[in-house]
Amino acid sequence: MGAQWKAKGKALVADAKGKLFTKLVKEITVAARSGADPAQNARLRLVVEQARKVSMPKDTLERAIKKGAGLTGEVVQYETVLYEGFAPHQVAVMVQCLTDNVKRTAPEMRVLFRKGQLGTSGSVAWDFDHVGMIEATPSQPDADPDMAAIEAGAQDLEPGEEEGNTLFYTAPAELDLVARALPGHGFNVLSMKLGYKPKNPVDPSSLSAEALEEVEAFLAAIDANDDVQEVYVALAG
Repeated sequence: MGAQWKAKGKALVADAKGKLFTKLVKEITVAARSGADPAQNARLRLVVEQARKVSMPKDTLERAIKKGAGLTGEVVQYETVLYEGFAPHQVAVMVQCLTDNVKRTAPEMRVLFRKGQLGTSGSVAWDFDHVGMIEATPSQPDADPDMAAIEAGAQDLEPGEEEGNTLFYTAPAELDLVARALPGHGFNVLSMKLGYKPKNPVDPSSLSAEALEEVEAFLAAIDANDDVQEVYVALAG
């Protein structure tokens, strides 16, 4: 779980893939504001690669790029909003939303947090570090993630979401610099973004099986909301 939580098996069901497409379309739309050509827009290029890996239809992908770049005449303004609070059993959570209507999203979050506790701005942010996150995969058989982190200037690392991948942490201002350096040290960058890493994650083994199920059910409900882009939770592992 660690810094970022993902619903178990999300990519394995059609409904979950639809939700994933919705989130990626938003990311593509926002990234395309800086230009519609992925070759000239690094952020867009990485999101487009993610979309292709999950088999997003070509017309959906192209429509999102054109909309974000202002080539369709449509005006869509997405706003990033952070909600802070606690899952059941006082597990700190930060929820990052990308929404075109905060008046819709805010009450939805209040309802979802009823099984936990919705806090005010800053109520749990103090217990997270704002960091750059780079998911990368080795491009060479002998690629050493620890050495790559040192040479590229990353601050920390841990196993990535997929087996064999590595999640490199950076200072926010050094995200792009480290991402550009990693390929020279044996790693291909799969994704890069700013996010939140818990300072004092809770050991899941300290919770009962029933309590952990309650936490995971709460997180799954949050993650299923269409406006939610990322969920960061203070659980180790």
